[in-house]
Amino acid sequence: MTRGGITTIGGIFTALVLVSGILLTGYAGMNAIDAVFGFHMYLMAAAALLGLLAILMGHPFKGDPSQYNYGVVKAFVIATIFWGVTGFTVGDYIAWELAFPFLNWDLPWTNFGRLRPLHTSAVIFAFGGNILLGSSFYVAQRTNHTRLAGNVAPWFVFWGYNLFIVLAGTGYVLGVTQGHEYAEPEWYVDIWLTVVWVVYLMVFMGTLMKRRVSHIYVANWFYLAFIITIAVLHLVHNMAVPVSFFGLKSYSFQAGVQDAMTQWWYGHNAVGFFLTAAFLAMVYYFVPKRAERPVYSYRLSIIHFWSLIFLYMWAGPHHLHYTALPDWTQTIGMAFSIMLWMPSWGGMINGLMTLSGAWDKLRTDPVLRMLVVSVAFYGMSTFEGPMMAIKAVNALSHYTDWTIGHVHSGAMGWVGMVTFGVIYCLVPWLWGRKEMYSMALVSWHFWLSTIGILLYITSMWVSGILQGLMWRAYDNLGFLEYSFVETVEAMHPFYVIRALGGLFFVIGSLIMAYNVFKTIRLAPAEEHFSDAVLAPAE
Repeated sequence: MTRGGITTIGGIFTALVLVSGILLTGYAGMNAIDAVFGFHMYLMAAAALLGLLAILMGHPFKGDPSQYNYGVVKAFVIATIFWGVTGFTVGDYIAWELAFPFLNWDLPWTNFGRLRPLHTSAVIFAFGGNILLGSSFYVAQRTNHTRLAGNVAPWFVFWGYNLFIVLAGTGYVLGVTQGHEYAEPEWYVDIWLTVVWVVYLMVFMGTLMKRRVSHIYVANWFYLAFIITIAVLHLVHNMAVPVSFFGLKSYSFQAGVQDAMTQWWYGHNAVGFFLTAAFLAMVYYFVPKRAERPVYSYRLSIIHFWSLIFLYMWAGPHHLHYTALPDWTQTIGMAFSIMLWMPSWGGMINGLMTLSGAWDKLRTDPVLRMLVVSVAFYGMSTFEGPMMAIKAVNALSHYTDWTIGHVHSGAMGWVGMVTFGVIYCLVPWLWGRKEMYSMALVSWHFWLSTIGILLYITSMWVSGILQGLMWRAYDNLGFLEYSFVETVEAMHPFYVIRALGGLFFVIGSLIMAYNVFKTIRLAPAEEHFSDAVLAPAE
């Protein structure tokens, strides 16, 4: 076991950066013109101070360079579970709020408008982001036969990314937002995320560059596309001018219809690259690994990759049908959305056909069952999405609960289930166990989640179509047949069903957390499996 310290070049540089960060954020906090801005600056100063203490104690430098760096992957897995349970719970609570509005309690911090972005960010960026970063670090090491690049940098990515989550989440609860879907943190939080993301790219690229094999496995292509594209989206969409460098408020570079177009270029490609391409990378590694079968068609995976990367970039305008956006732009978005169906299903077919000769394992392995069901939900969501992009369908579906059902079939069925499957794969591998503490609990988690998802999305399909039809209903005199309040009353039973489905999903995640806790607690003191960097890639 080697141990570095402040005497190393990397340690000295990192310490100087952290000292500068403490001074800069401390000064900004003392001169803050907004209470929340000051709170966030002091929070960042405290984080930098803790990082400096860790550097001085040499902890980030611990590790044998001849072994894989599993410590940071373990941290990401634990954070994924924590944020998942948190995000699901907040989401189910606001579902009950919609069914029973008194649950808002007339408090600003529990208002739906503040808790809703907290829920979306916790599920997408905290739960989804942590598993993406952690699994990418694991897969990059295993498929490239090399240790993760850097000693401090991977840990900086972990702590820096989760600090971003804390800054964003506390900001939402305290009323801080840019008002942009999936991109609500203010300018200083965006800058911090940019720094973290650049280091993440450097770690991932550095690992690929020092690989011990000539071939780059396809999962790494999807991870790399995700990292680079999200960086471009983040930088262009979040260009803003702060009113003061000591305050919260900023104004976007774009305005009007340009702002809307940039927003949904960003928003839809966040779905395309954060919630699709990156999770497909997990499928291409963990499904073959768990099924103990090779990828059905490596050629199809390459075609899938390049067609998906090209087509997704142009689909964003379908979010802006029947708006001030030029009609030709809307039509392009619709056309590319429809074309996107083909590569999406190519990936689904590749994932499902990987089980050729191993379908019998679905009867006995609930983890593989989760992974396969997630691919099925991916196929369903990527059929429904292009269909809803057609203008005639969009005229009925847009702004209704149908869209909410579609989003959650992807978020819960695709992203959630594949993440659960990957967690159940990684925990025994990382902590040296043969399998999870209880496979029966894994099976319970699978069925509770599946039932919860089905209750959620079917209720929202019915509610959304009902909502859209009531909105467009006219009487014989040409007046609207239903008032807005009548549509809300009609949706109430479906809101209750949705909240019940969400409750099933939350219970399943709590079972997962307990199962993981027991697995880690019973893990042997010494890992009894080979994790040397020269071990065959898996």
